[in-house]
Amino acid sequence: MTVTVVAIFDEFNPHAPLAQVLKERLIRLANELQTIHLRPLSAMPPMDDDLVVYLSYSLKYNIRWRIANDVPNFIEKEVAEICARQGYTFWKTATLNIFKGR
Repeated sequence: MTVTVVAIFDEFNPHAPLAQVLKERLIRLANELQTIHLRPLSAMPPMDDDLVVYLSYSLKYNIRWRIANDVPNFIEKEVAEICARQGYTFWKTATLNIFKGR
């Protein structure tokens, strides 16, 4: 399984105090999540599948996450557990995720 973590800056205010520091921190945390914490998932079946996780800041500058593509339930639970251990919150959206087919 190919694991990719993408840092998203959609609701991030680039003019906020310490904006550059916050941006670099989010990129570093996304890299750590991909290469260290989610690395065991790359050996899980199905091997030809992809996992894409979005990482962003909430309005209160907490780190939040969500899975961007359709993956099996056991992968979703594993990602949720790993992100919870890191102190990240689930990214709730007002719209339905168009990538979720289930």
